[in-house]
Amino acid sequence: MITLGLTGRNILVTGGTSGIGLAVAEAAAGEGAGIGIIGRSPERMQTALAHLRASHPEATISGATADVAEEDSIRSAVDQIADDLGGLDHVVSSAGIAGSLGEAVEEVPADEFLDVQRINVVGPFLTAKVALPYLKKGTAPTFTVIGSDSGFVAAPGMLAYNASKGAIVQLTRALSVELHEPFGIRVNSVCPSIVDTPMARDGMGMDSFAEVGYPVSTPAHIAWLALSLLSPNSVAVNGVSLLADYGYHARSSFPA
Repeated sequence: MITLGLTGRNILVTGGTSGIGLAVAEAAAGEGAGIGIIGRSPERMQTALAHLRASHPEATISGATADVAEEDSIRSAVDQIADDLGGLDHVVSSAGIAGSLGEAVEEVPADEFLDVQRINVVGPFLTAKVALPYLKKGTAPTFTVIGSDSGFVAAPGMLAYNASKGAIVQLTRALSVELHEPFGIRVNSVCPSIVDTPMARDGMGMDSFAEVGYPVSTPAHIAWLALSLLSPNSVAVNGVSLLADYGYHARSSFPA
């Protein structure tokens, strides 16, 4: 029987207090992994830890609050979790923000544009940087980023978000080249279309996706894809940005 092979591994998830990040932590705990989550809000951290510990009382679960785009902050959080778990084998960088959606180019403030890049691009870079000493010692180590189909296609009113997720595609490639051959660390990203998360509902001004006319993933769907990339069975997969958009990228939009 083929399994994911994550039992006994230590997995760190940024943005782990809600949405896709929390779903990754839940799924990994269910596979028998030790879990560490990082988030910005102390209140959401308490809620997420209580939920994970109640759902998986047998699992080792740790949490720390941090600003992923501030080096001392994320370093302190990663060090704490690595100490609690006894090392790190896998890191999933899921922390991200959408910024304001629906604004035309001339309406986007520069500081807001930069803040989206700070969280969505600088955050994964710093997470990889400070986790690297632990991943070098890990078992079949991986670094996985939650990207977006917005790194491949664009829609009006999403300028800052589109730019940040496009950067993630190339950051994934660059890190995979730098970290795999010398250290055996595989680097990939999962790039979903719309996922039913609080961030997506808030950004699109919707209470529910139940009546929309297109497919919407659940956080659990994306968590499964992320864990499949972490699995040592995916040993040949490196430098890949895995699109999970129901095949919409393959359709021509040319008006003919």
